[in-house]
Amino acid sequence: MVCAGFCAAILAIAIAPAHAQPADALKKAQSAFDNAQLSYLQGKYDEAAQGFQDAYAARPFPQFLYNIGASFHMKGKKTSDIEAYQKAVDNYKKYLAEDPTASDKPKVEKAIGVLEAEIKRVKDTGATPAGAGSAAPVPVAPSEEVQQLGDVKVRGLIVVESDPSNSTIYLDDKRKGPFATTPWSGSLEGEHKIIVEKRGYKIADKTVSADPSKLFVLSFVMAQEDYLGWVEITSNVPGANIYIDDKSIGPVGKTPLSQNIKPGKHTFWISTEGYDEYKEEVEVIAGETHAIKGALKGAPVGKLNVIGLGVEDSTIYIDGQVACERGPCLKAVQQGEHVVTVSRPGYKSYSRKVTIQAKTEMSIKVGLAPKPSRSDAVIAYVLAAGFGVGGIYLGLQANKYRDDLDAEIAAGNPPPDPDDPRFFKGKAFAIAADATFVIAGITALTAIYYTFREKGEPSKALIDVRALALQPQIAPGYAGLGMGMSF
Repeated sequence: MVCAGFCAAILAIAIAPAHAQPADALKKAQSAFDNAQLSYLQGKYDEAAQGFQDAYAARPFPQFLYNIGASFHMKGKKTSDIEAYQKAVDNYKKYLAEDPTASDKPKVEKAIGVLEAEIKRVKDTGATPAGAGSAAPVPVAPSEEVQQLGDVKVRGLIVVESDPSNSTIYLDDKRKGPFATTPWSGSLEGEHKIIVEKRGYKIADKTVSADPSKLFVLSFVMAQEDYLGWVEITSNVPGANIYIDDKSIGPVGKTPLSQNIKPGKHTFWISTEGYDEYKEEVEVIAGETHAIKGALKGAPVGKLNVIGLGVEDSTIYIDGQVACERGPCLKAVQQGEHVVTVSRPGYKSYSRKVTIQAKTEMSIKVGLAPKPSRSDAVIAYVLAAGFGVGGIYLGLQANKYRDDLDAEIAAGNPPPDPDDPRFFKGKAFAIAADATFVIAGITALTAIYYTFREKGEPSKALIDVRALALQPQIAPGYAGLGMGMSF
């Protein structure tokens, strides 16, 4: 029991492998790598290539082959050495042969093509490369294509090993799904959390900052966990979201998923768009495996796909609620009638009631029409205001003549002469004021009409409906049926 307690206290992370022989080989590889890196930075490309070759002989990681190729690549670029270029090509090809799924495969293949063309070009020039025994070597300037490749940089390496081996590696978050299995080697950029898990063992993790110039070895010695249970969660639709005990914290991963779990009663939910949610309660027993097989059944839902020119700047609403803040927008929608609205600043909104059928996808290709200019309404408002001001002026003039005549009568003066021109002018101004106010009112109503009228072509859309059918879907280590388009 003392040993058990001590062993459980040992964390599962160490920087040395469990066995002496691999540890010695790894130390040799690391020492050779460090020396080769220094030689490379000093421009001693032959020594750098030999150092990376020694590292590869100690531990055959594919990235070492890339670094050998990079060393010869730079030597060829600096000296127009055909032999160096050829060695670079050979080692780049070996690198891709040993790591056919390398993320930089297209970039390396491009470099191979450029260097092979450069070898032919240098041969055709008949120039003597530096170091070929000529008293006055005449290196050929690298071609424009070689220059565009830039100066090649050798790569650092992260090695992840575990005891026991064949453990599952997750990168940053288990919800992203498995990343690889131990042992693994490769290049990473930036800071990452390495998570290692194996049935019956404690989960181990370590945060590392990748250094592009270093060989970093991360070895996990995992402590056994006899008191945990093990769950294997699958579904007939791969990639479905898995929730455990509390849905509010979000999915813990996607099907298929296997992991340790504490004994006791647990609730599992499995869901994905277009299917009814699967729920199961399981009593987990320590040391036992529990298989949860989610049988997802198609729900009465269809899919709505809003596309079209300019839709990436539009907001899509379904039944008045924002479905997508910007398009294109693909959503699972309950069967039945729904109002779809597409809105974009400066354009006429498109709105239509549609009927979604289960297991179908309705595609709405929207063409939004620009909102028309309201300059005619602005002009009408200005004219209405002008006529209104004119009417006020004319009315004031009419009132002035009337007030003058009333003042004379009130002062006891004889009644003015009926032919007094002020009578005519007052009436003329009053009639003109009334007419101007009428014109102002008509113009204002016209401006209001221009403001709210629909001008120009409305926004339109093409609608297409296609059936969704169950189609085979394949995930790592699993296969099932998913919902896809049927043409």
